[in-house]
Amino acid sequence: MTEGLGGPGTTAASAALPAVVARVTALADRLAVSHTEVFDTARLSAASGVPEPVVKALLNGCPAGEPDVQARFLQRLDLLRRTRLKPNGRRYTQQEIADGAGMSRQQAGALINGDRRPTMEHCDAIQRFFRVHAGFLTAEDPEALTGALQSTEQELLHKLAEREEAAAAEDPLERLLQDHGVRGIAWRAAQLPTDQHRDKVAEWLDMLLESVKRPES
Repeated sequence: MTEGLGGPGTTAASAALPAVVARVTALADRLAVSHTEVFDTARLSAASGVPEPVVKALLNGCPAGEPDVQARFLQRLDLLRRTRLKPNGRRYTQQEIADGAGMSRQQAGALINGDRRPTMEHCDAIQRFFRVHAGFLTAEDPEALTGALQSTEQELLHKLAEREEAAAAEDPLERLLQDHGVRGIAWRAAQLPTDQHRDKVAEWLDMLLESVKRPES
């Protein structure tokens, strides 16, 4: 396998996962969306390529995943072949994968059967063929799951923005907060690296809120 394909990244990825889980949980609670829905392990497995039992373990804070890059590649490729089907519902053949990825049928067969270690070029070509993001076949399990949950986080943020926009249309104070981007600022402030940074933003918000008086009903 070419250099750089299997570099260690578990520590950083494992550290990022609990943070995004906490953010998604908070958003789900705020939107009254069930945790079962946002942490649907089958959906997250299909989105990330991580086997469902590993998804469950990682969400529970347990160390899990396949450390061998080639085994991980084979797991993800098998999932792609099972879940990314042709319009007629059938799997792509080895020849179709080979043609789409710009390699010989023998090369594709060796990669699919685990008889040949993939290079970065092989991974890129197969990812393009199946129309999945870069790194789908190679990212370590915590990193891949983190990426899938970040997509969920963006969907929930979009729903929250829509809800607050609707509320702003009915409430003068909410409209002012929406117009000034206060909600978005507060959310971004929560992700600042130190309490000192967050305190400065909180002071600014306090001054703005004190200057706003809700009209008497």
